[in-house]
Amino acid sequence: MSDDLPMEKPPGRLTRPGSTHRAGPVAARGPRPDAECGSAPGESGVAHAWNRGVRLWDGYYAVVWVATLVLTLASSQPSHAVRVTSGALFALLAPWYVWGGGRELMALAQDSRRAGRYLTGAGLLFLPAAALAGEMRLAAFALVPQCFMLLPTRPALIAVTAMNIGPVAGWALLWRPDGRELFFQALFAVVTLAFSAVFGSWITRIIEQSEERAALIAELEASREEIARLSAERGALAEHERLSREIHDTLAQGFTSLLMLVQAVDSELERDLPQARRHLELMAATARQNLAEARALVAGGAPADLDGGSLPDALRRLAARHGPTAAVKIAGSARPLPAALEVVALRTCQEALANVTKHAGPDAGVTISLDYGETELRLSVRDTGRGFDASAPLAGYGLNGLHARAAEVGGSAEVVSAPGRGAAVSIRLPAPERRPPEPVPASADDRSRP
Repeated sequence: MSDDLPMEKPPGRLTRPGSTHRAGPVAARGPRPDAECGSAPGESGVAHAWNRGVRLWDGYYAVVWVATLVLTLASSQPSHAVRVTSGALFALLAPWYVWGGGRELMALAQDSRRAGRYLTGAGLLFLPAAALAGEMRLAAFALVPQCFMLLPTRPALIAVTAMNIGPVAGWALLWRPDGRELFFQALFAVVTLAFSAVFGSWITRIIEQSEERAALIAELEASREEIARLSAERGALAEHERLSREIHDTLAQGFTSLLMLVQAVDSELERDLPQARRHLELMAATARQNLAEARALVAGGAPADLDGGSLPDALRRLAARHGPTAAVKIAGSARPLPAALEVVALRTCQEALANVTKHAGPDAGVTISLDYGETELRLSVRDTGRGFDASAPLAGYGLNGLHARAAEVGGSAEVVSAPGRGAAVSIRLPAPERRPPEPVPASADDRSRP
C-alpha cells in the first residue's frame, strides 16, 4: 500500500463491531462548530446522519428538561418545598448542559476526562433531584443517550444502570414506601434499564459499523486516486516509450541518413560533381520525408508512407529510398488491415533497413518479404551483409523495440544472424481473416422476371 493512503485511524474514531470501546456517535463529529452542516473530519466528505442533528438534539434536550420540570412542579406529591428543592437541583442541569452539552458535547467525546466530568456533574444533579421527586426520572430519556454518546460501551452501561436504579434506591431510602409501591417502581426501573442497555448497545454497534464503512469508503476513495495516479503515470510512460520508438524509427534514422549524405557530398564536391548533386537531391527528399514524419507524429496520424496508400506500396517506397540493392516480394492476397498492424510492419521494415545501412556494408543485398496469410501477417527483411552474433546482448534500442512493438499488437518478433551470414528480422502479427462479401439479396422485381 502506498504511503499516501490514509491507513492510520485517528484516536477515538473507529472501532470494529462488538468492541467494548468506542467514542460514540458524536465522536465522528469532532469539535467543529459547524458540524451539523459539514462532514466528519477526515472522512473525505462522508457525513453521518448524527452529524446533522446537533440542533435537533438541543431541542430534544430542552423539551425533556421543560416537561420534567413542569411535571414535577405540577405534581401533588411530595410536599411543595420538596418539589421546589428537587426542581432547583434539576434546573441546574440546563446551564450544566449549555457548558458541557450542545456543540461542546461534540468535543467531549474526544476527551474522556471532560466527558467523565460532565456526566458526573449531571449525575450528581439528577440523582438527588430524582430521589426527592419520582417525576424527575423522566429526565433519564435525555441523559441516558448521552452516556452512550460520550463513553465506551462498558462505562456507559454502568452510568445507565446508575441513572435508572439510583433514583429508585434513593427514593426508597428517603421515603420508605410500602412494599407494593416499591416493587412496581423497582420493576419499572429494571425494565427501563434493560431497554436502555439493549437499545443503546444496538445503536452503538450500528454506529460503529457505519463508522467502519465510512473509513473503508475513505480508504477506497484514496485507493482509487492512487490507482488513477499510477494509471496516469503508466500511460505517460507508455506514451513516452511509443514516442521514443517512433522518433528512433523515423526522425533519428532520417537524420542519420542526412549526416551520411552530407559526408558523401563533402567528399564528392571536388571530384564528382554530378554524384554530389544526386546526393543533394536525396538529402532534400530525405528532409522532406522527415518533415512529413514529424508532422504525422505531432498530429498523431498514420505514418507519412502509409498516408493514403497501402502497406505494400509503403514498403516499395522504403526499398526505393534504400537503394537498388533492395527488393520487395509480396505473397498472398493483399488486403487492408488495422492501422496498428500496418504501422508495426512498416516500422519494423524501417528499423531493419536502417540497420542494414549502418552495419551490413554498402554492397549488401536486401530482400523484403510480406506474406498475407489467412489469419497472420508475416514480414521479413533479410540481408547478405556482415551479420552479427544474435545471442549476444543487444546494446541498441531499435532491435529491442521491435519485440515490444510486436507484442503490443499480440505478435512476435525474431532476429536471426551470425557473423558473415547476414541477418534476418521477421515478425508475425495476427491479422483478421478475409471475409467473402455477403451476397446481395435479389429484389422482388428481379425474382418476378423469367
